[in-house]
Amino acid sequence: MTERKTMNRRTMIKTLVAGAACSVVGWTYGQGRVHAADAVVPCDPRVRGPFPILSTPFTETGAVDFEVLAKEARFVDWCGSPGMIWPQSNDSIELLTREEKLKGMEILAETMRGRQTALCLGVQGKNTEEMLVFAKHAEDLKPEVIISRPPDDGKTEEDMRQYWQALAEVVHRPVIIQTSGGSGYKGARPSVKLLVELAKESPFFGYVKEEVPPILPRMQELVAAKPVIKCVYSAKGGFGWLHQSRFGTEGLITERAVYADLLALIWKHMENGDRVAAADAYSRLLLMLNLKETIPGNNLRGFHLYVWKKRGIFKNMLSRHRLPADNGPDKGIVSEMKLTQEIVDEIESRFEVIQPYLREGNFPG
Repeated sequence: MTERKTMNRRTMIKTLVAGAACSVVGWTYGQGRVHAADAVVPCDPRVRGPFPILSTPFTETGAVDFEVLAKEARFVDWCGSPGMIWPQSNDSIELLTREEKLKGMEILAETMRGRQTALCLGVQGKNTEEMLVFAKHAEDLKPEVIISRPPDDGKTEEDMRQYWQALAEVVHRPVIIQTSGGSGYKGARPSVKLLVELAKESPFFGYVKEEVPPILPRMQELVAAKPVIKCVYSAKGGFGWLHQSRFGTEGLITERAVYADLLALIWKHMENGDRVAAADAYSRLLLMLNLKETIPGNNLRGFHLYVWKKRGIFKNMLSRHRLPADNGPDKGIVSEMKLTQEIVDEIESRFEVIQPYLREGNFPG
């Protein structure tokens, strides 16, 4: 894939039109809640397309490697990805301390200042109080976007309503709602009705990462609620992205940042209406993702750590794990993924097939 130096004419027109539409804001701002006027605020054009979630790198001591985290962000920007997200996956929410998350947010905000790729910071917590700590910190850092999943201790839909309404009080930028909770989450899932109501209450809501089954019917219902609902994203590893895009999803959120240039290429073909080229590039992505069927381990990190190292971003294949009896991230253990030569050969074989679809040249670091 050649370096993208300029936008094609079609993409430029779309961006200009969307930007012009977004400048017509039919909202008034009081001291508290944002109140809707007659107009509906359109989708922010910066909040479309693939937003891969960064994988958290660790040092040999098990500490977060913030230097590599910043390098990972620069790599995703170099790949031409529309956006990126952190912290959001389980390895960066459930296994990091509050201080590690706050510091990582600061480093990424500084790293991405003035760059092309939109930064999305994850703000969530076991309850509203904890979520607001991250939300206020993120708001101070002024990323382009914020993402939030349900509270860990949420039991009812009303719990989620109050949680996200509290978020709407402190942020003034697009908010993506992730409809699923963390691993082991037992609480309620937001209904489409709630998501629409929240979008009507705040001009910054209406962006949805849909993960609640039955996924496709819910996506169709959300898309039908446009323009109140602004953008719906595919998720779940990207396995349904191509199919779901036919029904109106406008991007992908998944921990696949090591393939950010391939994701950007797929999105480019989708935007240009070239479904054959999109399907061809998408099939190359699936070639890598389907390795989870034959290589044991966590498919969110797992063998993808080898690819991170191969592409010159990660220094190792270390991960932080929590033992079953652990009550906090400081009680976890760190281990390095071990791969047999047979598995390495298979990864290399498949990577060779996707190589022509990746950005040409060497990442400068």
